[in-house]
Amino acid sequence: MAAYFYIGIVMIAGGVLNSWFGSPRLADWTTPVCWWGYILILDAVIYRIRGKSIIRNNFRLFIYQCVFSVLLWGVFELNNLHMMNWKYVNLPPNRIEMIVGMVLSFATILPGIFYTAEIIDILGLFKKIKLPPLRISPVFSYSLIILGMICLVVPMMLPASIATYLFILIWLGWIFFLDPINLYSGADSILADLTQGKGSRIAALFASGVVCGLLWEFWNFWAGSKWVYTAPFTPGIKVFEMPLVGFLGFLPFAIEYFVVYHTARLIIGRNIPGGKSLGYRIFD
Repeated sequence: MAAYFYIGIVMIAGGVLNSWFGSPRLADWTTPVCWWGYILILDAVIYRIRGKSIIRNNFRLFIYQCVFSVLLWGVFELNNLHMMNWKYVNLPPNRIEMIVGMVLSFATILPGIFYTAEIIDILGLFKKIKLPPLRISPVFSYSLIILGMICLVVPMMLPASIATYLFILIWLGWIFFLDPINLYSGADSILADLTQGKGSRIAALFASGVVCGLLWEFWNFWAGSKWVYTAPFTPGIKVFEMPLVGFLGFLPFAIEYFVVYHTARLIIGRNIPGGKSLGYRIFD
């Protein structure tokens, strides 16, 4: 194993143990420390199995994905200013420290989802999943685009007291709006997989969303600086800080990051390091 595999283990163990028994001040950094440790571990495992990984072989692409991860989550934070599904508590009093901690945390979202999906694919858990090929007409695609626009716009136009129930429309809206564009532009897309009867990548992304969701909520629960949910869904039935029904949102969330990322690659094109390859077997 690469040396940073063991560094990742120390980071996760140190972050969790400090949250339980150590300094409350250091516990403010539990989320970014644990997530960066998780990413280092998975990258080392992938390198051990495949002989290459993004951090080892295409670090510029890895940095791009981290930056994109921050920017996309920033869009959701803007949505949340109106919809108020979560808020942050016990943030560091120093504004610079707070911003650095948030950026480092948000930067791990896309790599966390993609790395986890890659490991699931390597394990072959969903390798044999086949779906009936879906015929997708232009009318159906245009209808999805319009539906996506409605999902993205309507919650932001409604009163906050109503919009707070509708964040799932944001998670789904980007998928409906952008995936048909990816399909007809020749980019990787969920719809392209469905037209070919391929279900393994979709299942891996769903599973990745669940795994990452559980880890996000577990490490967040013990953190000093953390998010808490204000969404009005089963507030008395929680797993860690997340209302139980909220875990359903992690399924489309992973798909959403995949779809929006591929749209970004269409727009930016050649300026993305790494060319066509994403550095993940499941996506290449």
